[in-house]
Amino acid sequence: MRYRLVSWNVNGFRAVSSKPEWNWFSTTTADVVALQETKADPAQVGEEHRSPDGWHAWWLPATVKKGYSGVAVFSRHTPLDVAYDLPDERFRGEGRCLHLTFPEFHFFNIYFPNGGMGEERLRYKMGYYEAFLEHAETLRRDRPIVVCGDFNTAHRPIDLARPKENETVSGFLPEERAWMDRFVAAGYVDTFRHVRGDEADRYSWWSYKTRARARNVGWRIDYFFVSEELRGAVRDAWIEMDVMGSDHCPVGLELEV
Repeated sequence: MRYRLVSWNVNGFRAVSSKPEWNWFSTTTADVVALQETKADPAQVGEEHRSPDGWHAWWLPATVKKGYSGVAVFSRHTPLDVAYDLPDERFRGEGRCLHLTFPEFHFFNIYFPNGGMGEERLRYKMGYYEAFLEHAETLRRDRPIVVCGDFNTAHRPIDLARPKENETVSGFLPEERAWMDRFVAAGYVDTFRHVRGDEADRYSWWSYKTRARARNVGWRIDYFFVSEELRGAVRDAWIEMDVMGSDHCPVGLELEV
């Protein structure tokens, strides 16, 4: 079974779907499209976008604050089960996680917290990382894990244009990168690096400030990871840097399982 999976932080679904750039969706060959930072309740989205023809659709908006966070998944395949949010009550309500169970693997679409708004949010982010890893490890006993989304952390210096200048900035802090190290050590494969090696200047997010995208001063913070059992199933991984419409671009993975 071949799966083409794509993840994209759209930074506001209603905004991006009103732009010509959203024609991307009608032309994608993906079997599953995972969106983060939708910033919308599904009731605010027109039917043609909320539940497009040929797709099954699931939405998880934030309940703690309107127009905040939110994730959605569109799939051409019917999953065995769908779960909303992590089971840990501390990390529910912000609309950050959709978990689809397919016969071959658990699929997570996650918008991980941003730690840049002070110590409290950094602690929340690190706690969220830990809660996710604990949950994934429990589920991994059943079947392998695929997790995609905006991790809000660049793992290695090669993953951002200006590592030295950002060593004290959330998204490239030592403790955030150390968790990424632990995640990899626990048996999770960064599929882009697995396929593309140390390919440089490949980013998935650019600040809207100072024309960063035009100058490719970016960060690679959007990922597809698979648990080690799926390493041999990885057929391709890519970044669609030419796709506009958000401050992020889509990233993709192809598996044969």
